[in-house]
Amino acid sequence: MFLRNAWYIVAVDDEVSTKPLSRKIMGEDIVLWRKSDGSVAAIEDRCCHRHLPLSMGTVSGDNIRCGYHGYLFDGAGSVIEIPGQAHIPEKARVKSYPVIERWQWVWVWMGDPAQADSAKIPAAFWADHPQWKLSKNLPVRLKCNYHLICDNVLDVTHLTYVHPTTIGAMSLVEFEPVVKEAENGLRVERWITDRPPSPAYKAAGGFTGNVDRFACIEYRVPNFCVNYSNHYEAGYGGWDKDLSRSPRKIEVIALSVPTPETETTCHYFFAFARNFGFDDPAIEDLFSRGMVKVFEEDFAILEAQQARMSGYPDVNQVDSRNDVGVVRARRMLQKRIEEERKSLAK
Repeated sequence: MFLRNAWYIVAVDDEVSTKPLSRKIMGEDIVLWRKSDGSVAAIEDRCCHRHLPLSMGTVSGDNIRCGYHGYLFDGAGSVIEIPGQAHIPEKARVKSYPVIERWQWVWVWMGDPAQADSAKIPAAFWADHPQWKLSKNLPVRLKCNYHLICDNVLDVTHLTYVHPTTIGAMSLVEFEPVVKEAENGLRVERWITDRPPSPAYKAAGGFTGNVDRFACIEYRVPNFCVNYSNHYEAGYGGWDKDLSRSPRKIEVIALSVPTPETETTCHYFFAFARNFGFDDPAIEDLFSRGMVKVFEEDFAILEAQQARMSGYPDVNQVDSRNDVGVVRARRMLQKRIEEERKSLAK
């Protein structure tokens, strides 16, 4: 079900402080906190003495103290102090996790620590780029398998029916997707030419007529999805066009990174980035509040979908041509999981 040797977002950077933060990832309870130098520690959320969650304790300098009997753990998961006892048993420790803070998120490695290569964290340059503005959100816990969110993002035709009054448009179902191989994943691309813009993007770009819309989803195994929704004046967009010539254009990025909590629940990390309207209150409101409401429409769909899937576990799904990206992404993930299982079995 899960690919363990991979980086997963465990928290938004603002969530982690000197107050313990608990989060369950892949069925494992993790506690996070900030050390005195600002770095993040992540260890198993369980005291090895009597199993009280360490997140119910307190941060003490660089360490965390259990709120039951005062055992003090360092950021590597080792007990470094037992009140009233000088000797510390060698087995007095819990699991620790490699953790890195990057792109305004905190990432945790759930597999073999020896394979935790920071270069494998997906690139999101626009999250820290001065020419882009990021509207990030706290994670939402959803009652659905994490990859249902990836499926949802990879098939943009659902926008037509789930979000008809905001970012959806009938033109999305008129153009077939082009799927391309990408680093550790794939890209699903569409050019939707000379069609009316969706209501939200019409307002965002101030378009008065038809537009050319580039709808592209980039997926990286196991769960990193970036949706590019770029709009240009009609006649200026297309596979071989010089997009810089368009007199009016807007470029929007929607990030979707669902981190598995269990097989049927997940933490949904999402954010929006744009390269326009930095000082426009109406544009800011659209992306800080309006787009969140759009995603909330997906939340209802995803949880209802999971409930039915759980009730009919042996019924096959019927795919369509628009599912080509979904099917290939699933196959990529399953291949990686099987390869990982084989390597662990040796």
